[in-house]
Parts: sequence; structure tokens; C-alpha cells
Amino acid sequence: MGLHEETPRSTLAQELGDVTHVSPLLRKLVQLSGCAPEQFGDWLLKCAVERGASHYRRTFAPSLPPDNQALSNEELGVALCLGHHAFSPLFIRAGAQLLSSRNTDKATLARLAVMERCEPVLLHVAGAAARVAPDLEPWAFLRVHLPTRHRVRTEALPHWSRFVLQTGYTPAGRGQHIEWLMRDE
Repeated sequence: MGLHEETPRSTLAQELGDVTHVSPLLRKLVQLSGCAPEQFGDWLLKCAVERGASHYRRTFAPSLPPDNQALSNEELGVALCLGHHAFSPLFIRAGAQLLSSRNTDKATLARLAVMERCEPVLLHVAGAAARVAPDLEPWAFLRVHLPTRHRVRTEALPHWSRFVLQTGYTPAGRGQHIEWLMRDE
């Protein structure tokens, strides 16, 4: 391999030991976004940040198309967890913050997760939420109502601490406050 050659990045599905599937949501999103395939993940992240996943705010390329309101928050959150993307834990974390809202339609989210085969990712997030805020919706609902299609290698998924705000070490000692990242509304 030459100095200027890049090795292709693995997809989320590959990191989980899973396969990608033909995604109806992905086809819809490609049409709605109007952006090039290499910009697609950044476009999803930009939309999530604009809709309340503010912990992941950053400067996005001005060439990215604007958000499309024909896309629901549930679809956007699931889209960030699709196995088709180049592996990026940031997408999963932003999707988790976007979906962490009392306004998230739990039944729609569960249906989309099964349809798009990302239930292992959402169940991982739901398990992380159980450690910090066990009654928090939609995660409590998903832990009960979302079937486990099969087991995947979850060591590639973000640690539970990546979904929260927590105090660290201060001059006064170790902090004890842990708070789940919620969507700004």
C-alpha cells in the first residue's frame, strides 16, 4: 500500500459481525437528502444536531443540504444507527440523544428498529440507559418490547458512559452526578 492510499473503513454492520440489508429507510433518506453518498453521514449528524442533539454541535460543511422535515425524528435516529455507515460511534451517540425525548413515538421507533435491523444497537443504548435512568423513555419501552434478532459483538458499541454527562475529578474530589443526555426541546 502506498503512502497516499487509504484502507476502506469498515461499516457498523461489519464491526458488529452483522450483515447489511436492503434498507427502505436508506433509499428514502438518499432521496430526501439530495447529498452525495460521501456526505450522507455528515448530513444526518447535522440534522440531528439541528433537532436537539446539541452535545454533538460542530461546524458542518456549508455544502451540506438543509434538514428535510419530511424525515421524522424516529427515522433520523434509526438512520444514524444503520449498519451501512462507515463505523462511527458518534452517529450512535447522536442518535441516542436525539431519540431521548418524551416526544419520541416509542411504537414507531420499535417498528423502525426491527424493519431496519438495528435493534441490537438500540437495545445496547437502552441497556446503557437502564444503568443511569431506568424509567427513561423510549429506552424502558424498547427493553420490554423490542425483540432481540440475534446477538452481535457489542464491544464495538459505545460504552454507557458515552451517553451521559457526568462530573469528573475536581479539586473537591470525585464528582457523583451522572445525567443521561436528553434532546434539547
